[in-house]
Amino acid sequence: MEKREIQILALSTSESSPGNFSLVLEDLIDKKRFVIIIGTFEAQAIAIYLERMQLPRPLTHDLFKTTITQLGATLKEVVIHNIVDEIFQAWLVLTDFENKEKKVDARASDALALAIRFDCPVFIYEPLLHKAAISEEFEKFSFLRGSVSEYTLEELQSLLNDLLAKEDYESASKIRDLIQRRK
Repeated sequence: MEKREIQILALSTSESSPGNFSLVLEDLIDKKRFVIIIGTFEAQAIAIYLERMQLPRPLTHDLFKTTITQLGATLKEVVIHNIVDEIFQAWLVLTDFENKEKKVDARASDALALAIRFDCPVFIYEPLLHKAAISEEFEKFSFLRGSVSEYTLEELQSLLNDLLAKEDYESASKIRDLIQRRK
């Protein structure tokens, strides 16, 4: 089964699931988007890392990363492989100190929080991407007009300013990182 690489595009409060957050992911080839509803703690873990905030003590995901690293392993990739009862399931694909691959079952939100800490790629199986992809109308994320990968630096800077004015810091951090990578 073919895998497609995806990236985190935005993080915002969920209108459909009050008290939770919507994590918008985008396929790097066709720019198809899908949303994963995640809890407050996972959203916080992702946002804190994307904002490059320094906390006095490690969060659970930071502790897990340190533990994996101290054991001589690394997170090679994350694969979102299934959806059951509207819940995305993922594998952490680890390589141990002998360079052997191990798959560990995880919630997609936890897997993504670890993927950004290890700076490893995230994939989704193609049939699942097609099943989960949302339609072109993306009204509740009005700041997204097409794929951000197609924006010019000036358009990204304008988008960043708009997001900061709206105090949407999670999305602003993603756009800031994209601007920095392009420069």
